[in-house]
Order: sequence, then structure tokens, then C-alpha cells
Amino acid sequence: MKPEGFSGRLTEYGDREFAHFLRRSFARSLGLSDEALAKPIIGIVNTGGELNPCHRHFPELVEAVRRGVWQAGGLPREFPVISLGEMQLSPTSMLMRNLLAMDVEVMLKAQPIDAAVLVGGCDKTLPGLLLGAASADLPSIAVAAGPMLTGRHLGERVGACTDCRRFWAAYRRGELSREELESIEGELAPTAGTCAVMGTASTMACLAEALGVMLPGGASAPAVHAARLRHAEAAGQRAVAMAREGPSLSKILTDAAFHNALRVLQAVGGSTNCVIHLAAIAGRVGIRLGLDRVEEAGRTTPVLVDLKPLGDGYMEDFHAAGGMPILLRELRSLLDLDALTVTGRRLGEELAGPYEWPSWQSVIRPLAKPIQAEGSIVVLRGSLAPDGALLKRAAATPELLESQGRAVVFRSLEDLARRIDAPDLDVRPDDILVLQNAGPRGGPGMPEAGCLPIPRKLQGVRDMVRISDARMSGTAFGTIVLHVAPEAAAGGPLGLVRDGDRIALSVARRAIDLLVPEEELARRRRESPAPAPPPSRGYERLFHEHVEQAPLGMDFDFLRPESLRRPDLSR
Repeated sequence: MKPEGFSGRLTEYGDREFAHFLRRSFARSLGLSDEALAKPIIGIVNTGGELNPCHRHFPELVEAVRRGVWQAGGLPREFPVISLGEMQLSPTSMLMRNLLAMDVEVMLKAQPIDAAVLVGGCDKTLPGLLLGAASADLPSIAVAAGPMLTGRHLGERVGACTDCRRFWAAYRRGELSREELESIEGELAPTAGTCAVMGTASTMACLAEALGVMLPGGASAPAVHAARLRHAEAAGQRAVAMAREGPSLSKILTDAAFHNALRVLQAVGGSTNCVIHLAAIAGRVGIRLGLDRVEEAGRTTPVLVDLKPLGDGYMEDFHAAGGMPILLRELRSLLDLDALTVTGRRLGEELAGPYEWPSWQSVIRPLAKPIQAEGSIVVLRGSLAPDGALLKRAAATPELLESQGRAVVFRSLEDLARRIDAPDLDVRPDDILVLQNAGPRGGPGMPEAGCLPIPRKLQGVRDMVRISDARMSGTAFGTIVLHVAPEAAAGGPLGLVRDGDRIALSVARRAIDLLVPEEELARRRRESPAPAPPPSRGYERLFHEHVEQAPLGMDFDFLRPESLRRPDLSR
């Protein structure tokens, strides 16, 4: 592979020599020497922005990447793409993930870049970067933002965002005053970086390392540690070598890589969001990563990592315990060791050397002594979810995993907000809360609304079965059935549920069923109101018309290979 530098991807004028002359003329306005202009160009894709607090350290992080590129003989060229700060976007950042991916793909294909360093972290940025880079198929390497450090409240370690949810739930139950809540607020996100727990951002960083698109050890170094800057510098150096010798992303993002990522997802007790992201990324390279593979990985992969929201630790503890290099060595017998990585070596080569088990820690467990014998995420199917749904078993209340209850239905997010705390809401502790029209189209964008609040009138109740076509934050917990497909807005059975219907959940049988006769459901279908009109214009219209259902990764149909566009969503 020979780097093209400023000779690559020339603007077409019908005269390539003139195009090259014109480009170099303007490139000289950058003040670069002939020596600099002759170097391989490394694009540094920056998702930072001043409205994205998780990325506020990106100027220093990008500078470390730049330093590594210069050291290895490349020419670093940083450019921005849209920044998706999870808490700053309405109605949800997931609505914009595909827009980021399109931004990345177009800019990588259009500009004279020989290799790329993808710098992101907050939940949808790493997936968006990998989606775009997979379609552009340049040599690319990922650098994560890194997790926050924890704060302190009355001597207790606390961190975003599992503890945000825990304290808010306690406040709703009347166990905390408003003054206490405000004092906690300033400690939950005390540093730059992504959530301090195994939420979506941390899970995606771990999966990027498992996929082989990140240098070893890069998933867990805290955002404010010097180790994070050293990792970024090394990534910049490696990008220059990749510009000269590869591999491109299509050589790394193979079926073997996704096999390994699903193993890690289950072993770390990772975010259910990442099932969607992995399916989307796999689809970009022509791989159908159906829910059956998620279920298979779950049945045969134990949970080994004791972090919130499933356990007690934080990402800084995972890093101190050795992080992904230790976890991958424990999972070695379950992994496909032939998978290629950005180092240019196979995973088996990366894990071949001797290592010392860090026996002083309990965050990462040995394969022979897991936290749970099976993985954390299970796939449910049945009359309520013909194309599948997910439940994060490791975050659920065990007593609720085999249950049957009466449905209490909310037709939309607006309906939920209006009635969930109404004194006259007809709800009992053993009921099942159901939220409709919060999926990819209905949300729109499938917001993280699946963790429905417990109604205020049920004081003391800490968990209930909750079902929706929405997503759940990776930092959340509870007995929550998510990603019900097809969604209500696409005509799925979820939209036919009415107050008082009986619903049966059986995690043992992997079943979620609506116990209503088919004749009654047929009547409800006939009498259902016409769907709401689509958005009238812009990106929202594009999203509504082309977004696929959750089991296909919520990608746009026209961005996936033709062979993957068919009704069989989940298998």
C-alpha cells in the first residue's frame, strides 16, 4: 500500500495534472514545507464540541494523536464531524448516529487521507465513527475518550450515570430531599470523560478493542490519566504504519471479529444498546449479525466483570485490574484467535505471551469462577415480539424473570409523562408497565426511555417488569424488556396491547407473549387509527423513511449491502 498524500482523491476538472497542481498550490497556503507535503496524510476525525461535556478534554487528546503522527513520519490533519453529546440532544442522540456516520464516510472518501484516527467516546460517537469508516474502508484506528473518575458523597464513591439513576429513584420514593439531591449532583460527573460505569460508552470502547480496531489496553484508561494520552500518541504512530501497509477496516471487521465482540459484550455485562450498534457495523461490511448469535453468545459466555450497573466497581477499577488485555486472556478459549487487529497481528499473537493474573483484585473474575455462568443479555421472542426483544438479565430482579401480569399501557412518551404519577393511575406492584411508540420511527430515534419510572403512588416498590420498543441506557438497571420488534409504529403487536391485557414473561423459555386471542388482535388491527404522518422534510424525513428496525441495527436501508435488505430481521 503506497500512500498517495495530496495526490489522492483529486477533484475532477478533466485534467488530473491541473487538479494536482491546483491542490498543491492551495496546500502551500497551509505553510507546510515540501517535506511535510510529501508525508502520508493521517486524518484525525474529531467528534469533540463545546456542547459535549464528555469530550471536553479532546483538544489535549487530539494533540497527543497529532504528536504520534509526526513522530512516525506522517502529516496529521484534524477535521471535525458532528458531535453527539448524549445528554445534550433532543429527542435523542440515536436519531443522529446515522447522520454522524454519513458525515464520517463522506469526509473520509472525499479528502486526501491515507489513514484515519477516529476519536470519539460519548455513546453514539464511537459507533457512528466505526459505521462511517467501515463504509469508507480506509486503514482506520479508534481512540476512545476514556471514562470519568468517580466523585465522593458522604464518603461513598459515586459516578455517572448508574448512581444518577439510583439517587433519582430514591428521591422519587421520598428517601432523599431536594437539598440532598442537589449536593450529590456536583459529584456524579466530576471529570472529563464518559460515564464511569459499564454503560454504552465504556461497552463500545471494550467492543472496539475486541473487534481489533483499537490498540490493546485502550478501552479503559481514564480520560484524565496520562495513560490515555500515551495511548492516543501510540495510535497516531500506528496510523502512519497502517497508511503504508494496512490493514484496511474490511480486513479487520470480519465474522471472527464480531464473534469476539459478542463474547466480550456478554462477559462485561455490557449495554443492550451495543447489540444495535454491532448489528449496524456488521451490516456495513456485509455480515448479518442476527439476534440468534447474541443469544448463542449469551448461553455460552459467563459474566466476568463486576462493574456497575451489574456489580459494585467502576471503570477506573477495571483499568487498574488490567482491563481488556486481562479479560481477553481469560476468554481466550472462547475467542476466534485468527481475527486480525490494527497492530497487523492476529488476536492469538496478541494474547500469546505469558501474563500474571492480578489476584489482588476482584473486578475481573477468572473464567472458572464467574459472576454468572451465562451472559448478561438474553433474547426473547413470542407473540408480543415476533422479531425479538432484549432483556438484560444481569440487571434484573430474579423474582420477576418468570412472571405474568396485567398491562398498564402508555401510548407515547407524552402520555407516559402526563400519567405516570397521576394519583388515579390504575396500577399495582405486580402489573407490567408497557410503553408504545418509542421505537426507531415512533420515538423518533428510539430514545432511552425503556427504563420507565416506577409510579409515585407505589411507594417502596423498587422494580417492576417494564416493556417497550425503546432502548435503555447502559447505565440503567431493572427488569426491562427492550427493543421489541417490530415496533408499535411499524405495526408490531406491541401497538395492540390495551390496559388489562395479560402478558407472560419467561426468561427460562426466552419468551414474551401477549395472552390475547388472535381474533381480538385482528379486530384491534382493523380498528387501529391511521399512523401519524411522517415528518415533512429534512433529515427527520429521511430517517423515518429509511431507518431499519432494531435487530438490523437501526441503520438506513440504503447504506447496507443489497443482500442484507430483506424482511428476516433477527435470525
